[in-house]
Amino acid sequence: MTAFRPGQSPPPVSTPMRWMDLDMERHDIARCVRGVRLSSSASCPAHFSPTRIPTYHSCMSDPHAERVIAELRGNTTAEMRFEEHLRPIRYVITREGRLAMPAMLAMLKCFDTVLFVPQCYEQATEVQVTLEQFEEKGEAGAIADRWRIYHGEPDDLYWATASVDCVRCDAVVVDGEAIDLSNPLAEHEARICKHMNEDHQDDLRLLCKHFGGTEIEQPRMVGVDPRGIDIRARFDVYRVPSKEMMDSPERVREVLTAMTHDAREREGGQSE
Repeated sequence: MTAFRPGQSPPPVSTPMRWMDLDMERHDIARCVRGVRLSSSASCPAHFSPTRIPTYHSCMSDPHAERVIAELRGNTTAEMRFEEHLRPIRYVITREGRLAMPAMLAMLKCFDTVLFVPQCYEQATEVQVTLEQFEEKGEAGAIADRWRIYHGEPDDLYWATASVDCVRCDAVVVDGEAIDLSNPLAEHEARICKHMNEDHQDDLRLLCKHFGGTEIEQPRMVGVDPRGIDIRARFDVYRVPSKEMMDSPERVREVLTAMTHDAREREGGQSE
């Protein structure tokens, strides 16, 4: 998922990527999604002219949208570019599907804000976002609590949610309305995580090893959504993607049970 061809480096940090509203007449792409902002020609390679970017509408069924969702769900870290700065951030996804993170005041005042997921390099997914500050009190406090469950104590004083305006991956601009990150399992998430952490520690270790690509001595399940589970280790958060979609607590049980049986068979095969 890259906005630059192999072998070509992204713009240096000292030259921030500028995103602008498309001039529909100038670029003659009236079918482009409304409000999409692309990198200006000053910071975008010539071969990646906005006139050549395939566009995606939220009403279309396209694997690009699913790939973007998997990428955002599969990571909890990114680098945020605002003004001339590039800063690493850690995020969580709220039950409504917005990204949430601690933020510097300068981030909140910046108009052009781009996330590079998981970091700023050739194959990064570029996410144009709009930040909105929230106070850590009342109902919004649950968002900050969720972030702490994933990442610990924040370094920044302010909090922000980020709505996705559009995403660029594989030279395709995906409309933010097509990126549905909402979680139908949100109201069951705490109960499911508590059950797994209290009664299935060995199963979580096997799932991390055989489906998450990492061995964790004391895994702690901190999140679940239709596409997988999030596991916190001592210093990081890891993703275990599910083999099938899990859109209900019953499906979570069925899919994770089947994956656990598969992992046990693999474990037995390795020990022979």
